[in-house]
Amino acid sequence: MTVARTVELQGHIIDSGMMQRCFGVVMDMGGAFEVEEFDVGRHKDEETYCRMTVSADAEEDLVGILHELHQNGATLADPRDATLKPAPADQVVPDAFYSTTNHPTEVRVDGEWVSVDRIEMDCAVVVDPGEGDEPTTARTKVLNAIDEGDLVVVGETGIRVKPPERPRDASGPFGFMQGGVSSERPSESLIRQVAEALAETKERGGKVLVVAGPAVIHSGAGDALARLVREGYVDMLSAGNGFATHDIERNLYGTSLGMDMETMEHPRKGHKHHIYTISEVIRAGGIAEAVDEGLITEGVMYECIESGVDYVLAGSIRDDGPLPDTITDAVEAQNAIREQAHEADLVVMLSTLLHSVAVGNCLPSTTRVVCVDINPATVTQLLDRGSSQAIGMVTDVGTFVPSLADQVLGSEACGGAEERSEAGE
Repeated sequence: MTVARTVELQGHIIDSGMMQRCFGVVMDMGGAFEVEEFDVGRHKDEETYCRMTVSADAEEDLVGILHELHQNGATLADPRDATLKPAPADQVVPDAFYSTTNHPTEVRVDGEWVSVDRIEMDCAVVVDPGEGDEPTTARTKVLNAIDEGDLVVVGETGIRVKPPERPRDASGPFGFMQGGVSSERPSESLIRQVAEALAETKERGGKVLVVAGPAVIHSGAGDALARLVREGYVDMLSAGNGFATHDIERNLYGTSLGMDMETMEHPRKGHKHHIYTISEVIRAGGIAEAVDEGLITEGVMYECIESGVDYVLAGSIRDDGPLPDTITDAVEAQNAIREQAHEADLVVMLSTLLHSVAVGNCLPSTTRVVCVDINPATVTQLLDRGSSQAIGMVTDVGTFVPSLADQVLGSEACGGAEERSEAGE
């Protein structure tokens, strides 16, 4: 016996590929569809509407198809309220709870659609009905943050997902972010457009998050990143113990991971410089204290302290030391990263797979992302995690970051920095 449900697609569903993906899902999963209504938007400001009946041989098969359609933005034609069940205990969700995507999401409560706040992937949705005149709200919660009694959305009834659609033209700073990953695309023009996006974000009061790996320091790009921090183009920094250690090591010893940054040689005992660096910072009590003492006088971490830039150093099992500022509790580090991610309007990921994945897991799909790495597999893996507002650049960060700083700040800014340096001397 055949079972069927009617679904709707609406928006720029043709040029964004949504309609093609939904047709493919039904056929690939052994179902069938019949288009009942199809109104094509003929101008770039007009939306397209498609209503179709989806059928399968068994209810279980249809549920699986509807799940995949739902993830791609299709909604049931006869929406019902979401099913809510209380969490039976702290950190325990009800069976069959709804696991979020990173796309903008709404849940239907008492006949009204409620936007889900702080959307990110792989979370539960908790609904607060409000009391008295207070409105109903919904937000995501990671599983270890669930409290007993939280009203958790179960199943996929009464949920509406809205995947971001590809821009219909190439206008605006992020119109270029449609081309995927390629090492053959003209880097200079892309860097210029990233610089425009960075400047535009700051002009409208947005926040920029930089996710940086030790390669930024090893490649000699630390000075350029420090300039961007100093001139106010970086609001938050997410990195690991290694990045901060080698940034400070360069200031104290002129080396990064034991290599002289000027001569590219390995001085005697250079391999010990990073652990000496950690020891000195521990003795001072932390990075800010080391800056106050005059121990640290330049570099990215120095500029973060001087400019009041929020930074999160998330630790790992392989860290030496670590620095006092490094968060060694994994859950605490995740929560700190999550706060940064939800505040960010533009994220620039620089040669760090693990920290970029950690940040990417917390980002809504609407957050603009630039990912730069010399390894194309790294860039592809990061962009495949779900951001539709992203560009990948396969290039050396040692070239990218200085070029970006030059594009953003220009020769005038460089001269201004030199004048400030001379005045300080």
